[in-house]
Amino acid sequence: MATASGIVFAAVLFQVLLLCSSLPRAATSDSHDLWISDDTSRGKHSGEYCAMYGICGERSDGKVLNCPYSSPSVKPDELLSAKIQSLCPSITGNICCTEAQFDTLRAQVQQAIPILVGCPACLRNFLNIFCELSCSPNQSLFINVTAISEVNGNKTVDGIDFFVTKTFGEGLYNSCKDVKFGTMNTKALDFIGAGARNYREWFEFIGQKVPAGSGPGSPYSITFKTAVPDSSPMEPMNASVYSCADTSLGCSCGDCPSSPVCSAPEPAPPKKEPCTVKFGSLKVRCLEFSLVISYIVLVTVLFGWVWFQGTRERGRLGSNAEPLLSDVGANERNISNFQKDENNLIEGGLLASDEKQLSYVQGYMSRFYRTYGRWAARNPTIVLCSSLAIVILLSLGLLRFKVETQPAKLWVGPGSKAAEEKQFFDSHLAPFYRIEQLVIATIPVSENGKPASIITEENIELLFEIQRKVDEIRVNYSGSLISLGDICLKPLGQDCATQSILQYFQMDPDNYDNYGGVEHAEYCFQHYTSTETCFSAFKAPLDPTTALGGFSANNFSEASAFVITYPVNNAIAKVGDENGKAIAWEKAFIQLAKEELLPMVRSRNLTLSFSAESSIEEELKRESTADVVTILASYLVMFAYISVTLGDTPHLSTFYISSKVLLGLSGVVLVMLSVLGSIGFFSVIGVKSTLIIMEVIPFLVLAVGVDNMCILVHAMKRQSTILPIEERISNALGQVGPSITLASISEVLAFAVGSFISMPACRVFSMFAALAVLLDFLLQITAFVALVTFDFIRAENDRIDCFPCIKVTPASTQHNEGIRQQRDGLLTRYMKEIHAPILGLWGVKIVVVAVFVAFTLASIALCTRIEPGLEQQIVLPRDSYLQGYFSNISEYLRVGPPLYFVVKDYNYSLESTHTNQLCSISHCDSNSLLNEISRASLVPQSSYIAKPAASWLDDFLVWISPEAFGCCRKFRNGSYCPPDDQPPCCLPDEGPCGFGGVCKDCTTCFRHSDLVSDRPTTAQFREKLPWFLDALPSADCAKGGHGAYTNSVDLQGYQSGVIRASEFRTYHTPVNRQGDYVNAMRAARDFSKKMSDSLKMDIFPYSVFYIFFEQYLDIWKIALTNIAIALGAVFVVCLVITSSLWSSAIILVVLIMTIVDLMGVMAILDIQLNAVSVVNIIMSIGIAVEFCVHIAHAFMVCSGDKNQRAKTALCTMGASVFSGITLTKLVGVLVLCFSRSEIFVVYYFQMYLALVVIGFLHGLVFLPVALSLFGPPSKRIIIKEQQEDIAPTLSQPSSSG
Repeated sequence: MATASGIVFAAVLFQVLLLCSSLPRAATSDSHDLWISDDTSRGKHSGEYCAMYGICGERSDGKVLNCPYSSPSVKPDELLSAKIQSLCPSITGNICCTEAQFDTLRAQVQQAIPILVGCPACLRNFLNIFCELSCSPNQSLFINVTAISEVNGNKTVDGIDFFVTKTFGEGLYNSCKDVKFGTMNTKALDFIGAGARNYREWFEFIGQKVPAGSGPGSPYSITFKTAVPDSSPMEPMNASVYSCADTSLGCSCGDCPSSPVCSAPEPAPPKKEPCTVKFGSLKVRCLEFSLVISYIVLVTVLFGWVWFQGTRERGRLGSNAEPLLSDVGANERNISNFQKDENNLIEGGLLASDEKQLSYVQGYMSRFYRTYGRWAARNPTIVLCSSLAIVILLSLGLLRFKVETQPAKLWVGPGSKAAEEKQFFDSHLAPFYRIEQLVIATIPVSENGKPASIITEENIELLFEIQRKVDEIRVNYSGSLISLGDICLKPLGQDCATQSILQYFQMDPDNYDNYGGVEHAEYCFQHYTSTETCFSAFKAPLDPTTALGGFSANNFSEASAFVITYPVNNAIAKVGDENGKAIAWEKAFIQLAKEELLPMVRSRNLTLSFSAESSIEEELKRESTADVVTILASYLVMFAYISVTLGDTPHLSTFYISSKVLLGLSGVVLVMLSVLGSIGFFSVIGVKSTLIIMEVIPFLVLAVGVDNMCILVHAMKRQSTILPIEERISNALGQVGPSITLASISEVLAFAVGSFISMPACRVFSMFAALAVLLDFLLQITAFVALVTFDFIRAENDRIDCFPCIKVTPASTQHNEGIRQQRDGLLTRYMKEIHAPILGLWGVKIVVVAVFVAFTLASIALCTRIEPGLEQQIVLPRDSYLQGYFSNISEYLRVGPPLYFVVKDYNYSLESTHTNQLCSISHCDSNSLLNEISRASLVPQSSYIAKPAASWLDDFLVWISPEAFGCCRKFRNGSYCPPDDQPPCCLPDEGPCGFGGVCKDCTTCFRHSDLVSDRPTTAQFREKLPWFLDALPSADCAKGGHGAYTNSVDLQGYQSGVIRASEFRTYHTPVNRQGDYVNAMRAARDFSKKMSDSLKMDIFPYSVFYIFFEQYLDIWKIALTNIAIALGAVFVVCLVITSSLWSSAIILVVLIMTIVDLMGVMAILDIQLNAVSVVNIIMSIGIAVEFCVHIAHAFMVCSGDKNQRAKTALCTMGASVFSGITLTKLVGVLVLCFSRSEIFVVYYFQMYLALVVIGFLHGLVFLPVALSLFGPPSKRIIIKEQQEDIAPTLSQPSSSG
């Protein structure tokens, strides 16, 4: 997940000590010159004269002190001269150091060599300054002893001035300023120069005198100066300085970007400004401008077309009346024609007339439904029992019902490229560690105020108390007590790699006062890489950016949050239950945070947020029961609404007969059975359910399924009561059966298209929903038809609703003709008398078209503002403790997620070019992978790469190089010999490490002559790589690979000369927005593809969040493709059933406008584009069909001109669409507003509410107007009814079922 970005630190798992643990260091103080001029020491400053010679004392910490005696330089013997030449080639002839002094120098500088050896120019310059200081024969010309002290009766140097030319200082700094220390993903100067920004700061750091026992530092002070007093015979040291751009010295491009062989980093691409059109000071985006122009053109064409139609109408009528407003006579004619059509409906329904306007398919479906309806009404018991038996049989599959709650299996498809890369990374290298985190932050004084700094004594003491409680956690797992120490990541030694500022006190509260309290912590913020007392308990520097939050730039002291992270060992999920201990501890950790830590922190007026690796999965499980009450309430509300809307107009004297409570309840039960049947079927075939299925599909199917029930009952009510029940059922099904079928098939197809989405949660949701809607449709035309038959028989037999066994006597019912003859309801009268006539006005039509087109074009412009992504808080319950955690991480975190560049099948044989194509030290290719990563980190705004990569390959090549003589060493028997400061060479109880002992005969692994162009042979590489990965880093050799690179190389089968997998670690820039994650992933993949193509190697990027964000790389393409497929499927169904290209095209246009408008509302509500919203959009196409298809079908089967047919369609089906579709969906959706799960509120309540409103407006306002203006012409086919089939039925009694 994205929260893994807080753990950049745990990758840094080794100890790096300052190189000059006992070297003289520098300080640019302004102290005056002190000229030593007593009898025993006379300062003489001339060539071939020494200022210091020999060792005259030793401090209590073992650091040696030079003698402050001026003396002529001496000639060394040949052996010493050769030794000096090997380290200091610029020192020739006489020298000013003894062999003991030189051995001390050599031992001290060996700590810096592994750090700087990647750039020979920097290393040479760096060694020169100490070679000249220690052994130059002209030492007295630039060294002036300014202070002496006495140790054991001997005078020793206590302070010197070191005169160095500005040219040398600048050259030294410039040659080293870009040299990187790959293991720490930082620059070498952060370690050997405390992050110096110029040579003066570097010299000041080198010359600081430290008290005895205080760790690395100079035993006496050194003041570096660039100007010699006029009266002094001294001259500044001006040794040769080498530029890193000198190609003969072979500095890599990563260490020396200015080298002529290195290409300049690609400039950050200019920020793409959207195309704009300027009107004076007003800027309008080109898209918006083009849409405005299009709108003006469309409206102009519409007015022209209306004017043309009006002119033709005036010519036809011979009238001068204004065509835009219907005259009274025309309106009366339309109403008269409408009344005739209505009379035909009452006498036998649309499909019972002698002459009908139906396509062949519609005619066939109408005849089928009429025949089937008559048979079902005569045999309702058989129909009901058989249909229920099938669904109940499917529901038995619930015995194998399972719910999927693992986030990776919910949101990541099995064919995902990121999932495959994660599996490769986990299996060949190591799974990313588990993360347990606490975030403690201060509260701003005012709403817009700046939060106070959290770096106070009280807050650090609170942090120690919290740490004590965390350390005390004990949880029973399989009979053993588990603590943090049993599961935490321990890269070196036995200390956990906890990331907390308490590490500046080695996690020991006793060190707090001893080290200096808050002042020590603030000091360590700037010197965490260079001061031993700032090193962590696990022997590695702790970057304050990983443990602090809420600061700007590097102003760590103003941080407003502590970020405490506990990296815990992880295991591949497929391998047993190795994570069981960690999960058990995590549960206890969360319980502690809730019950004890939260009240403790709040009492200090601070905030606390927390998370464990298993938190999301546990919260998703809790979410499964969070909305049970909401689900039950929704069904009760829907049941109440259905009971009211299905019933007749209430009359106090007859409501207990005319009501439809039992029928409504039965309808709800059928919906539930369809959902259970769908879940049961998929459970049988092994498909796990999800929380979305459990909570949303019941609402969805209920809202969709009830529509057809209402339309069917309303069609039944429109039939003449003089007909027998089976004929009324037959006519009603004949009327609405084709449109119900068309709507249901469209919904099923649209839902099924969602199964093409790769995200499992959404794909499974679409599959379950499609089958549930299909089953619901089948139950509607079978079981519900039978139930309607029973209910109408009950009402006609004067039996009480809900208690059909009780029959009311005819005398008490007071039947009258008005009861038997169905009367129009309020909605029907509204449609006839207000809605339809108003939409029939020409002026209203123009306004409607203009407004709807305007909103559609505006929505197109708004669609471009929809951002891809899915906020993590959305998928969790509103009351989840993770809500605050994610908000705080986004607000306070200042580091980016780790980024690994994984190389497959690296051929390390000497014959292969892979080594130089990957590395970034001297003699590596200028366009190597690591050089290119370093170059990309220079433009983080476009590459999203924050730092150069930590390279196990670079450090391995340095580790085995002869220059790093303290690293790769061997005993005489050829076995590995560790550095002199590690056991068995140096034992902790023996005091300061010196020369001799068991390691006195150790030699470097290789001489230059053993290597080929400074590269190991295949056999040498094969033999020494395991040594390197097991070598502990230390002061004498900081390049040991243990800890930092333990899991960076897959050694399985590496003996063949090919390493199957290895990684190079860097970091993304801080990412907070969903778009940042997507862009970072896209940039990393583009970079890897470019490098793979360039180097002809298989390279891919990996970060823990990629698996969840991969879908957003092509989410727009996926969305548009699936929307097009769904629209195409609906269009084909409409075309097949209606056989009318014209009407199918109109329905398609209305659907497109509905979906575009819905996406415009998404932009307004800031609803992001992701798999959930894409599935919703696709399913919205199927749902939106219901708002259109019934009106369109009624329009097609009506007679008259377009205006009359549009009015008839509205009057016939308008009320049913409004009450049976709009209101039922509205009631079902409104209940989701009370869900405790934010994802349901945002992606189902808001989106489906918008769909209902938009669908209603398009179906009952825009579509009738569009049909009246652009609808297909009347097209008649004669269908002779078998009236003789009806005549006998009129005399037959109704079947009682």
